[in-house]
Amino acid sequence: MEQNKRPETMERIRTPELAQAFISEQVEALRAQIGTKKVLLALSGGVDSSVVAALLIRAVGRQLVCVHVNHGLLRKGEPEQVIRVFREELGANLIYVDAVDRFLDKLAGVSDPETKRKIIGKEFIDVFAEEAAKLDGIQFLAQGTIYPDILESDGVKAHHNVGGLPPELDFELVEPVKFLYKDEVRVVGKELGLPDGMVYRQPFPGPGLGVRCVGAITRDRLEAVRESDAILREEFANAGLEGKVWQYFTIVPDFKSTGIKDNKRTYDWPVVLRAVNSVDATAASIEEIPYALLGKIVNRILTEVPGVNRVLYDLSPKPVATIEWE
Repeated sequence: MEQNKRPETMERIRTPELAQAFISEQVEALRAQIGTKKVLLALSGGVDSSVVAALLIRAVGRQLVCVHVNHGLLRKGEPEQVIRVFREELGANLIYVDAVDRFLDKLAGVSDPETKRKIIGKEFIDVFAEEAAKLDGIQFLAQGTIYPDILESDGVKAHHNVGGLPPELDFELVEPVKFLYKDEVRVVGKELGLPDGMVYRQPFPGPGLGVRCVGAITRDRLEAVRESDAILREEFANAGLEGKVWQYFTIVPDFKSTGIKDNKRTYDWPVVLRAVNSVDATAASIEEIPYALLGKIVNRILTEVPGVNRVLYDLSPKPVATIEWE
């Protein structure tokens, strides 16, 4: 455990100068560890894996092979952002895997939340392992392990779902940000030139929108979650709330209610709005959305999102409620 303990003399990275010093130190250490070999990374587009990718690109360039798996449960525009930032802007050696049908077919008819999580996690491991097996000369596996992961899991990292890779792949781990806290990772990411939308990305569950499409996932209801979530995020950004509210998203539960559209009765889903503030996710308070903004969000969702005829506002703090619905 000593090797996974943050050095007591390590200063908290809160300034660009300290971030640049950390980057220089890690680039040198990564080159020494990897040499001329290749390293593999599961690139989700979240801040941790994105910062690790940017560090490795700076250190070893195209010796890094990034695998981005689109499982169909990402937010609107996220796969496109990963491709644009890493392949087009940073010149990364990026493999994009469209596994949407594979994941959604496996999830069809499954309503139990834990079963859904297990299917998503296992399928991710299987897809990533299949891609890894196609590659020659990979000797290292990079992970976006950060210090809270070590403290909370006694050194066992499962956040990126690569802990279950087949043992025959026999990779040596590369974890350049494992002694950093989330706020420090963001400062480093900013200095590496990553866009704010990636660096300050709000918390997002591993199973993605799969836990916000409550109950058995259907493609049309999943799209209702994705589109309504995009509207909520866009309107919060326009109102200057982006970065000021800890987490905000939409949920579409698996039930319908009656409504009226074009003078005809409808039987459609509700969209639930959730906006919370928290420090460490152990407790959360409700963010009060200004009524005028709330009205604008409601109008856009009811007008622009197919299959929806109600918008609800979740006012439940944690505890008693959890932040996510599943």
